[in-house]
Amino acid sequence: MKAVNMKGKAGGDDVFKNRLLTYLKKQIPFKIKEFIPIRKHVYYVKTDEIQFILKGYSKLKRLKLQEAFTDSLKKEGFLNTYSFYSFTKENTLYFEQKYYGCLEFIEPHSEVFSFRNHKNRSEGLTLLCDYHLVTSSLIKRYESILPSFHLLEKWKERTALFSENLSVVKYFVADNIIHELLDWANFSLYHLEKEYDFFHSSPNVILHGDVAHHNFIRTKNNKLYLIDFDLISKGPKSTDILQYANRILPFLNWSVQELMVYPEIKEFVKEKAFLYALMFPTDIFREWNRLVREKCIDNHIKVRQVYNMTIDQFHLRQRFMNEVKKMVK
Repeated sequence: MKAVNMKGKAGGDDVFKNRLLTYLKKQIPFKIKEFIPIRKHVYYVKTDEIQFILKGYSKLKRLKLQEAFTDSLKKEGFLNTYSFYSFTKENTLYFEQKYYGCLEFIEPHSEVFSFRNHKNRSEGLTLLCDYHLVTSSLIKRYESILPSFHLLEKWKERTALFSENLSVVKYFVADNIIHELLDWANFSLYHLEKEYDFFHSSPNVILHGDVAHHNFIRTKNNKLYLIDFDLISKGPKSTDILQYANRILPFLNWSVQELMVYPEIKEFVKEKAFLYALMFPTDIFREWNRLVREKCIDNHIKVRQVYNMTIDQFHLRQRFMNEVKKMVK
């Protein structure tokens, strides 16, 4: 669940929305005043009593896992997230092949959380580490139902898909840049194969899996919350920390020294495997693959965003690569 844009989003299937609204009115004991689509199968609902988020899931077991997991987090002392409500007539809301849950609405601060300033980056990292500490005590309970996260395998697949999409990417990005990106990826994957044990020898926690800025919400009362556990899996906490480092590096001008300002990351930067992993251009591959998969190549705004991400800091990433290569020698 991303932070809510209270202006709402245009578009969507109005006929479906109206049918869903009619169904919802019969299920909750409150009068609905606002019903705003946020994105596909996610709605902001304001009633005469409370506000909440209505979110659809493709499978009942996914909804039940989310309900159980957030409840477990709260009981174990991780309070900085939402709860699920249970005020509907039916135990489970089911409408047109989707199972819907009612999530607590977190009233956001006037300033949207981002990784642009040190305070936010530091607080987000501290909250993530608190989450890992709590989930280290929950892992045995959820171990049998959560998938394992396999970083190397995922990145090999991402690289292969990016290579398949080169005919599209080459239309926008110069060959020399593409070749260098693939060189970085292959260099990283080659050495990660040799350092395989690093990401498999540490104790498992429950990984969040998507530590993008939109999954942190600063509340109206200035507390930071972690949200959206759709991608939880089991693995060493270094996997989430690596993703967090990748997310904040663009705001640090791709500086290893700036990255080491954060103690929670510094302890991992000492490890060769972590450094090799930082060299993999995961963000660039991910976003180009997404554009092709979602057939957004004709969307000039989205293409421009990914193009800028690829090109604008390319020279800084080159410097970063050279710096990291010296560190792993």
